[in-house]
Amino acid sequence: MAKEGQRGLDGITGALSGIAGPAKGPPPVERWNPPFCGDLDMRIAADGTWFYLKTPIGRPALVKLFASVLKREGDKYFLVTPVEKCGIQVDDAPFMAVELNVKESSAGRVLNFRTNVDEWVACGPQHALRFEPESKTGGLKPYLHVRRELWAKVTRALFFDLVELGEEREVSGKAMFGVSSSGMFFPMAPAEQVREFA
Repeated sequence: MAKEGQRGLDGITGALSGIAGPAKGPPPVERWNPPFCGDLDMRIAADGTWFYLKTPIGRPALVKLFASVLKREGDKYFLVTPVEKCGIQVDDAPFMAVELNVKESSAGRVLNFRTNVDEWVACGPQHALRFEPESKTGGLKPYLHVRRELWAKVTRALFFDLVELGEEREVSGKAMFGVSSSGMFFPMAPAEQVREFA
């Protein structure tokens, strides 16, 4: 089984040489539909660390390469090339939003996030923020849409920055607390609920 997984990993790495790269932009994985080749012993942990054979992948360039060909179909994740597709496990979200750059202009505020694979994403109509209830703590888990149904979990530190930038607005007749970017308002929670925590 490990041999099969290794062949899949080598196949993916080999097939991507010359296809992916910063100058070329992300590969068009949404147009690739190769045969399924089985699951790799690869996992993306909740903190964004990539593991292969239960060992962290220590080469950032390799992680970026794999991240560029990550595809989601329903609740399953795959690494995809034009010729093969291998399943991997994702504990929460495949990416982490680790840095926030706020740009203010006459057109309004834009929240720019950097992911743990050095991809910059401008929050707005194409890249929404969503906030999910955290069952253990009673708080919120924020996520940013990155691309192709792939999301980044926003770090706790950045979440506090978003709260600092937050404001109350009326949404469908209800007072909501949230944050705005690129002309869109992203509600976090009912305003009264946030006032209780303040």
